[in-house]
Amino acid sequence: MIRSLLSIAGDEAGARVRGNLIGLVVEAVLMAIGFAFLVPLLTALLANDTTSAFDWLMAMTVLLGIYAIIRYRTQMAGYRAAIGLGRGLFAKLGDQIAQLPLGWFTAERVGDVGRLTSKGVIDVIGVPAHLLRPVVTAFVTPAALIAIMFLFDWRLALAALITAPLAALTYRWTGNVVQRTDHRTHAAGSETAGRIVEFAQNQAVLRAFGRAAEGHQLLDQALLEQRNAGRAQLAAALPGFSTFVLVVQFAFTIVLLLGTNMALGRTIDVPELIALLVLTVRYVEPLIIAADLGGALRISRNSLARMDDLLSTPPLAEPKDSAVPTDATIEFADVTFAYDERPILSDVTFTVPANTMTALVGPSGSGKTTITRLCARFWDTNGGTVRVGGQDVRDYATEDLMAQLSLVFQDVYLFEGSIEENIRMGRPSATDEEVRTAARQARVDEIVERLPDGYGTRVGEGGTSLSGGERQRVSIARAILKNAPIVLLDEATAALDPESEAAVQDALRALTKDRTLLVIAHRLRTVQAADQILVLDDGRIVESGVHADLLNRNGRYADFWNERRRAKGWRVAD
Repeated sequence: MIRSLLSIAGDEAGARVRGNLIGLVVEAVLMAIGFAFLVPLLTALLANDTTSAFDWLMAMTVLLGIYAIIRYRTQMAGYRAAIGLGRGLFAKLGDQIAQLPLGWFTAERVGDVGRLTSKGVIDVIGVPAHLLRPVVTAFVTPAALIAIMFLFDWRLALAALITAPLAALTYRWTGNVVQRTDHRTHAAGSETAGRIVEFAQNQAVLRAFGRAAEGHQLLDQALLEQRNAGRAQLAAALPGFSTFVLVVQFAFTIVLLLGTNMALGRTIDVPELIALLVLTVRYVEPLIIAADLGGALRISRNSLARMDDLLSTPPLAEPKDSAVPTDATIEFADVTFAYDERPILSDVTFTVPANTMTALVGPSGSGKTTITRLCARFWDTNGGTVRVGGQDVRDYATEDLMAQLSLVFQDVYLFEGSIEENIRMGRPSATDEEVRTAARQARVDEIVERLPDGYGTRVGEGGTSLSGGERQRVSIARAILKNAPIVLLDEATAALDPESEAAVQDALRALTKDRTLLVIAHRLRTVQAADQILVLDDGRIVESGVHADLLNRNGRYADFWNERRRAKGWRVAD
């Protein structure tokens, strides 16, 4: 485990951990020597030799003073190593997460990453801060004591040592059991954390249907699985822990019986036997503590393994020299894409000319959202080429590619902070006036006028203090401020009230002016106004053209149009 810790820690934190480890070994050996001084000290006291006893007491005092200094330094070094390790881990994990393809972040993986960067990091930094000392003490001190006991009486030392191989096997068995069961408890904990957040965020829906008190089935199942996983881990580890303690205690019993027999046979002096029995107690005690720590170490090892898996996940390949866009076009050439071996797109080819609008229409699951995600290189294609600005998206550095795109999707997320801070994320270097201009164009100024703190109003986690339409307008203002030449838009007005819909539409018109627009279209007005319409079905483009021509073909698009016209005309009967 130490090798894994050092490999993931980095040079600076790794050097601190190594230095702390060396100090802990010295500390543990000094502890064993201090215990060894008890043998001549007790022997002298029981023999009423006060002069020798005083000399040994002074020697022990000096040794314990040195031990105290080293212990203090290793204690502080352990804390410094833990802080440095934590800082390094957060930086490495953050850098790696920032380089992973956006498509990697599924709901399950997001939960795992959240748990790994919270509890997982705490588990790992707890090793130098809290676990290394008792672990080193648990193994180095008994080993040193056994070596010292051989200097006094090899028979008792051998008797204490004879159970060591069995204790080692039992310790390893218990640790392996805990390590295996920790995978289940980790998965259950990640699932529960996600379900609790989901339960909190969806209180409005649950209360509307009278389910707030009962919770919901998925959360109940997650909590039950977490409880069962914890119980299973405890039940699996308990036999090994108990066996290990019994084996260690058996070593003391053997020494006690052998020593008593030797004392009765006058092959060892009683004072020396008593002193050696004290050493045996000090030999047994750290080993029992080690049984308690074995599970914690294996859990930390699992967290290290998960971090290593995350850090070894290959990011999307970055070019040595980033491409330079030549225009504001989007082009798909024979693009094929599958996610987890599930086909999504097949031989998709089209071009979105600069400063035009292309609308994507089709049933759910036809591949519309995947097309916009591939433009932003959430994933790499399985076949074919995606070009943005006249260049293959794989030839751009990630930052340069994203600089060409503004993304506005239905699932708007605002970060904890003020309205102004969320808008400024589009271009942090923008002036206050540029931020205000973007806000006016997106009609965010109407929102801040009625808020007591204006642009400084906190939006809450995820923007929960704003309505859906208000969050959309803030996200559009952010995209306007970015001023990218290409806009990828998942039109998101269907669930808004008429006033919010009108405001968002005005904001969208400001965003798409003089830009290339690829839009997943839901509204008839948007579809009709498009310079090009692409009709998707089952991952293929089955029709393309302008509105009038597609209607005349009486194909998939005509069916879509007529269905939407009928739905638009629905009215609630009086």
